[in-house]
Amino acid sequence: MKIALVFGSSGLVGQQLVEQLIQNNSYQKIKLFVRKKPNIKDPKIEIIETKFDNLEILSSEINGDDCFFCIGTTKKNSPEKLEYQRVELELPKKIANLAKQNDIQSFIFVSSGYANSKSSGDYLRFKGLVEEELISLKFNNLGILRPSFLLGNRKEKRIGEKIGIIIFKMLSPFMVGPLKRMKPIHVKTVASAMIKIAQLEIKQSIFESDEIVKLNKN
Repeated sequence: MKIALVFGSSGLVGQQLVEQLIQNNSYQKIKLFVRKKPNIKDPKIEIIETKFDNLEILSSEINGDDCFFCIGTTKKNSPEKLEYQRVELELPKKIANLAKQNDIQSFIFVSSGYANSKSSGDYLRFKGLVEEELISLKFNNLGILRPSFLLGNRKEKRIGEKIGIIIFKMLSPFMVGPLKRMKPIHVKTVASAMIKIAQLEIKQSIFESDEIVKLNKN
């Protein structure tokens, strides 16, 4: 049986991921790396509280089989540019390097549609740069997921995002061909695909939003 490591368990994708990992008999332990102790009780769960400001001291805790990374922030929550860069770029790269050093076999990362290291916008550029770092580390099993608009029960209500999702849901029937990757996708689908990628030997490393949906149907 396997040990899962989860970074970002309090987020929209992370919460659903943990629920599915608990139900998955392949995992005997689920290690949650969190800033604040969550209100979750299950014999599989192990809580590691950290402020993520000195990751070297976490090195001995980053051991197991599959590492799932779904930490993310927004400009609203991290208005300072350096803090935003630390969360979106430096943190995932550092965790990935520590995971590689500790022989973690699978690294599964929630990126974004249209991630590109050459993008003019920080968000897509940082995601693209993290993707490049992950590929260079040559994990035995790497999954980079690029979901479109995420559907699910959010704690934080983002008006602009909510409007965008409504519009894209209305346009979904007309999204064919290359536009399929823009269709809204439910967090349950993303979480399920993350686990499937970790458990299966799939040569593919990058999964666009429509490919995430297709993977769950196979």
